[in-house]
Amino acid sequence: MNFVSVEGFQGSYDVITKLIETLEKNRKYKITVLGEPQLGKRGLYPTISQKGSYSEITAMMDFIAYADGKNDVYDISNIIGVSAYDLLPIIKKLADNKLLEAM
Repeated sequence: MNFVSVEGFQGSYDVITKLIETLEKNRKYKITVLGEPQLGKRGLYPTISQKGSYSEITAMMDFIAYADGKNDVYDISNIIGVSAYDLLPIIKKLADNKLLEAM
């Protein structure tokens, strides 16, 4: 530990952990419904405005638009300008509600 601080080591560990988690979940995904899914009835669309919720909803809608079974997580990430790691909770929510399947 003469060259690297504990904080620097922890930071590197965190980055590598996120990278591995994202790589493990990098698949091509496809929406399971025709057209735009009704997010409100599934509890995925907020009923009241909250600070910061708009960007998450926008990312979710953008992800849905490109989840056609041809684009993987990194492709969609590059297209919509959201980090692949930040898409993982969105993928989980959509999959939990049976709106998304891995190809």
